Amino acid sequence: MAQFIPFDEKVEVLGTVVENITKSIDKIFERQMLEILKMFDIEDIDRDKWYPLKNLLQALKFINDEIGPNTLFAIGKGIPQNAVFPPDIKTLEQALSSIDEAYHMNHRGGDIGYYKLHEFDQQSHQALMECKNPYPHHFDRGLLTSITRKFAPEDAGYIEVIPDDTRPSRLDGADQDWFIIKW
Repeated sequence: MAQFIPFDEKVEVLGTVVENITKSIDKIFERQMLEILKMFDIEDIDRDKWYPLKNLLQALKFINDEIGPNTLFAIGKGIPQNAVFPPDIKTLEQALSSIDEAYHMNHRGGDIGYYKLHEFDQQSHQALMECKNPYPHHFDRGLLTSITRKFAPEDAGYIEVIPDDTRPSRLDGADQDWFIIKW
C-alpha cells in the first residue's frame, strides 16, 4: 500500500501544512489531532519549521485506522479553507493546476511526488487529476472536492470527485490515484 509511506524517508513537510491539518475540521477535533501528532513526535507546531513527512503520514494512518477514512476526507476538505491562494488564481482550471506548485512549496528533501491536471474540459464540466504522492486516497479526494467547490464556475452543477476505476489506485497499492472531477 503506497499511501502513508513516503517515497523518500528524508522528505519533510512545512509546519504550515501540519497546522492546517490540525485546523482543517471541527474545533473539537483540533485538540485530539494535536494529541495524535504528539504520539508521532510532532508537537509545538511552528509554521516555519520542517517536520518529517513520515511522522505526519503515520499520524494520518492512525486516524484512518482508529477513526476512519471519512475523517481523512474531512481533513482533506479543510486544507483549502485554511490555505492562501495567489490572487491571480480565479478559475477552477488555474486552481487545479496550481496544486502541484503549492505542494512543492510545502515539501522538501527528496521525491515528494506530485499533483497533475491531465484533462480539463470546461464544456463538459469534467477534469482528470492524477495524485502521485504518499498522502491517503481519501485525503486527496477531500482536497480536490474542496478546491473544486471553492473555484467552481457560476454555472456549476453538483460537484463530484470520484476515483477513475479504470486506472491504478493507492487503495490497491499503486503510487497514485486518478480522480474524475465533475461540476
